Amino acid sequence: MQKKRIFVGSYGQMNGIIMQNILKRYFGFTSFRPLQAEIINTILAGKDVLVLMPTGGGKSLCYQVPALMREGTAVVVSPLISLMKDQVEGLVANGIPAAALNSMNNEAENLRIRSACLRGELKLLYISPERLLLELPYLIRDMKISLFAVDEAHCISQWGHDFRPEYAQLGMLRETFPGIPIVALTATADRLTREDIQRQLHLSAPEVFVSSFDRPNLSLDVRRGYQKKDKERVMLDIIARHPNDCGIVYCMSKKTTESVADMLRGHGIVAASYHAGLSSEERDKTQDDFIHDRVQVVCATVAFGMGIDKSDVRFVIHYNLPKSIESFYQEIGRAGRDGLPAETVLFYSLADLVQLSKFAQESGQREINMEKLRRMQEYAESDVCRRRILLNYFGEQTDRDCGNCDVCRNPPQRFDGTVLAQKALSAIVRTGQQASVRTVADILRGNFSPEVVKGHYEALKTFGAGRDVPARDWLDYLMQMLQNGLFEIAYDEGNHLKLTDGGRDVLYNGRTVQLAVVRKEESRPVSRRRKTAARPVTETPLPFGGGVETPSGLSPRGRELFEALRVLRKQLADAQGFPPYIVMSDRVLQNLCDARPTTVEAFGTVSGIGEFKKEKYGKDFVEVIRRFV
Repeated sequence: MQKKRIFVGSYGQMNGIIMQNILKRYFGFTSFRPLQAEIINTILAGKDVLVLMPTGGGKSLCYQVPALMREGTAVVVSPLISLMKDQVEGLVANGIPAAALNSMNNEAENLRIRSACLRGELKLLYISPERLLLELPYLIRDMKISLFAVDEAHCISQWGHDFRPEYAQLGMLRETFPGIPIVALTATADRLTREDIQRQLHLSAPEVFVSSFDRPNLSLDVRRGYQKKDKERVMLDIIARHPNDCGIVYCMSKKTTESVADMLRGHGIVAASYHAGLSSEERDKTQDDFIHDRVQVVCATVAFGMGIDKSDVRFVIHYNLPKSIESFYQEIGRAGRDGLPAETVLFYSLADLVQLSKFAQESGQREINMEKLRRMQEYAESDVCRRRILLNYFGEQTDRDCGNCDVCRNPPQRFDGTVLAQKALSAIVRTGQQASVRTVADILRGNFSPEVVKGHYEALKTFGAGRDVPARDWLDYLMQMLQNGLFEIAYDEGNHLKLTDGGRDVLYNGRTVQLAVVRKEESRPVSRRRKTAARPVTETPLPFGGGVETPSGLSPRGRELFEALRVLRKQLADAQGFPPYIVMSDRVLQNLCDARPTTVEAFGTVSGIGEFKKEKYGKDFVEVIRRFV
């Protein structure tokens, strides 16, 4: 864990007591997470702050607690209406006066919110950067402001130079309100992005806090070279392990989101697609259905997720390789925000690498995007602990393997792959170095594919020289050879393979090559489940956690209690129009199953339950718990 400096203010013991009381009263916790108290004290001292914390690490509390302690209203700049809605609902559910000023409200509602701001009745006001600039000369100028919080602050760097130019204008906040602290918060930002955030916001000697990026509750798994049917089998296995839980499948293209969602629905799974080609109404409906547990799986492009604070996502699957580690880390971070175990699986193929390389080559920032993609490629192809790679990327070192990634659980076995490499490299040379990865694999397998026939490659000496090796294994070995630097892909020449000096050493000079044994999994046909009418996933009478062991190892009776509490939570949420996790997170339900309080007072002592929720929900939850005691 790294931070620039911890600020120790002169607020003393009284300030700490107030902070602790607010934490318990409104949020139900008895202790702060690492760095939260230091950040809050820094804000209370009126200093600017830049906060980097992983998704689910507790960024929001860093400005919400000082907002409740300082006089006036905290103005929170947020990029998406859905994100504002989620945050406001969570605050209101905790008894905190908050609202969002945006275009989804009617004029009467926005007028009511403006009046409440001017009267000082709101502690937090959420607003988009565009609306902030519009309201700045009028409403914002006349309000009593306690602090400014810029959420998802990496957007200032990533979007401010492009299609959200209003982000680049937020620097005027410092000039207009010189005495008001500004808090910039993000889950992912490399060194250049951090510097850009500080520069764009005109932060005044900000304190920079960098939390640990480790999310030990997330398992990390990479599946290399899988074809469509293999991916389908693995996804269905994962969902079968999480039969009553929600998840996200990220895809590279709109078309893939549709086809994957169709496949899942064909197996009786309540799934929906989400991409930029849908209307805003369709996207809003999908997101609303997901957060209210009416849809179990969303198949989405990267357009989905930033506005999701859903704490009980139990799995995130990447159907394709992401373009950068930043994107990958942010997307897997949407799983297990409640701290309970969650799965992440990444499918990786050379076809993904070729496509993403093409995008990067054609982008306006070619060198930067190619370097980011290379780092993502290294992560996917590595045979060392994957968590160590992620942490190292974000400047954090650890001296031990995690034990919760595929490499740690199943270390690769190696063999002398020199002969296989020589066959592949010979095939590349004999094509005049004019063939793609897929075509080279077809040559080695002896397949008369259209590309092979067109190039007359069936006449080559190496045609069929590797027919004893399965096609998928050849693709994996070729990927390893690429990683070992035996050949390169000429992305500007039709993705043809070109030998390197290292490859020529293997082919002509007898240099040996070590390859990893391709991991074999039990292959079984996917059984098509009988189609049923779409129904809320919470109605499925299945075990908690989808078979993933929970921290306290619930007994069968405990799992029954958890399901009963989950049903009650859904009923209470539906009655208020809230997502279920806003009422109680899975983590709090877990705590209730462990403690089994039989009085409202005891209910209020459980971690994650504040005074407001104790009074509002205590009687209902205690009544259910008593039936199991």
